[in-house]
Amino acid sequence: MNNFAKEEEIIEDLIQFIKQMIINSSTKGVVIGLSGGIDSAIVAHLCVHAFGKDKVTLVHLPEKEMETIHTEDAELIAFELDVPLKIINISEVLVSVIKLIPELKDDMVAKGNLKARIRAVILYSIANLENKLVVGTSNKSEITIGYDTKYGDLACDFWPLGDIYKTQLYKIAKVLGINQRIITKPPTAGLWANQTDEEEIGVTYEKLDSFLEGMEFKKNEEKLVEELKLTDSQVYRIKSLVKKNKHKSKMPEMFKL
Repeated sequence: MNNFAKEEEIIEDLIQFIKQMIINSSTKGVVIGLSGGIDSAIVAHLCVHAFGKDKVTLVHLPEKEMETIHTEDAELIAFELDVPLKIINISEVLVSVIKLIPELKDDMVAKGNLKARIRAVILYSIANLENKLVVGTSNKSEITIGYDTKYGDLACDFWPLGDIYKTQLYKIAKVLGINQRIITKPPTAGLWANQTDEEEIGVTYEKLDSFLEGMEFKKNEEKLVEELKLTDSQVYRIKSLVKKNKHKSKMPEMFKL
């Protein structure tokens, strides 16, 4: 990725951006949904650097289908930052909603989206009580292909990582000194057992980001595909995800008189 700026410069810019968001909003800090993955770990570190641990609320929202490693990793991140971690199990809420809409039980994707939306409701409830902003943890790779849930993990007051591809976040994580266990862990949304991002997307983040950057800077697609050794099905998959999910990162369309 030769268009990336120095990680140190990006980190300093991100810290200033986060500070400004809180100053402009006249709020008391931030609430972060800490999944145990690299993205939320980076956001947590940046926020602590921005204005200290006392203004950062970390919340982990597991449920019975989530693998326990994610809770262990969230605890590790919070421990190393010396920030208290609120752990709220959402299983009871999830079961209650499924009782109202039984069809959700057999639809893995719809149920996964429900989990993300329940988490968003809880994060915003805590933010309301504490007069804080909810910080999004989605990155540019996820937002571009729509690998996130509308009104779920996309629900936030600002996106620090929204213009940074996943592959560069690994470099940023190393500069921030994030635990190697978190950095080397396979990326996952954690919505069901044994789920990984790259398996579900159908291509590695390294190839995905290179292709997305190529599209962004209007590089020759045929040459790019050849360089990355992408199959026709992978190219179709990426482009179709980008096209059909653009609505996720935009405000709803509004009829105008």
